[in-house]
Amino acid sequence: MEKIKMSTPLVEMDGDEMTRVLWKVIKEELLEPFIDLKTEYYDLGLEHRNETNDQVTIDSAEATKKYGVAVKCATITPNQARMSEYNLKEMWKSPNGTIRASLDGTVFRTPIIVKGIEPCVKNWKKPITLARHAYGDIYKNTEMKVPKGKAELVFTDENGNKTRKLIHEFNDEGVIQGVHNTNASISSFARSCFNYALEMKQDLWFSTKDTISKIYDHTFKDVFQEIYDNEYKEKFEQAGITYFYTLIDDAVARVMKSEGGFIWACKNYDGDVMSDMVSSAFGSLAMMTSVLVSPSGVFEYEAAHGTVQRHYYKYLKGEETSTNSVATIFAWTGALNKRGELDGNIDLQEFAKMLEVSTLQTIESGKMTKDLALITSLENVTVLNSFDFIQEIRKNLEKMM
Repeated sequence: MEKIKMSTPLVEMDGDEMTRVLWKVIKEELLEPFIDLKTEYYDLGLEHRNETNDQVTIDSAEATKKYGVAVKCATITPNQARMSEYNLKEMWKSPNGTIRASLDGTVFRTPIIVKGIEPCVKNWKKPITLARHAYGDIYKNTEMKVPKGKAELVFTDENGNKTRKLIHEFNDEGVIQGVHNTNASISSFARSCFNYALEMKQDLWFSTKDTISKIYDHTFKDVFQEIYDNEYKEKFEQAGITYFYTLIDDAVARVMKSEGGFIWACKNYDGDVMSDMVSSAFGSLAMMTSVLVSPSGVFEYEAAHGTVQRHYYKYLKGEETSTNSVATIFAWTGALNKRGELDGNIDLQEFAKMLEVSTLQTIESGKMTKDLALITSLENVTVLNSFDFIQEIRKNLEKMM
């Protein structure tokens, strides 16, 4: 069988721990036998990030802007324990945060629906896509511990004029933090959400807490509404879809009673939390697609979960693991499909779709990893280890090719 050709490379960002192990196996078993795979490779493993003073992360983001499509493995965001474990020069920032800020993108996360894995919320019939603003808030915060005293918010404009607001008079020790956002980033977030809703032909919800945060959150609400009214209202009406704003607590209550099938836009922290809630309620954190979309039309695909540290330590001891690789496989299929779409490469698009179908058919046939076996409604399932699961997907794929 002749391998499928690629005219333009993907940006490939390798990662850490168990997901790095599976990344290599997925390429060797599910991609390279069928595709003449072209990638521009960047090693975002923590050790290499440390060696390059995190320059490799910046370089990978710039390459993504150049080529338009990237696929990323899960990576470690170091804490104090990782500082010692990896002998780091400093506590490097989240590579996801760095890449998101560089691309000015919005993260869209959607559950992967498969027969036999039913949502915990019984009335959810269709996927709910979480759109997460990928800039600012606590992810770009400044914070400190403080003794007794007075904390103020001070802004100095370009002419040197100062504006002050009291944060709190501390009678004892405490903590403070400062967060920010920009109108430009909020506008990019809004346009990415409106464009994605039009592309997917789905209703768009947006939620903040503007009744409490009367300036910060209200600015988000106002920017969204202004852009919608001036640029998207007519397009939404023509597409037969709606834009809906409500408070975040009302949105949480409404989403539990909905059937799904819409896009829910959230600020950075809200989106981080709610995407995990939605993915877990739909079945598993390892069954969630994630794509970063910039307003300029740049796409970065990744799994929505972490590096599966516990399984990696077992793997290093030679013990068997049963790690769910579905989200990582779908990161590759998402990137390959988009690359094919942008290049007019129908063969590449069809391959990506076949790989997704073969992955889901493997699960629906009763062959799955342990995390899914614990929650499936299917009977007489076969629990496979990390590598045998990928082998079963390959067998299905070969039958379809």
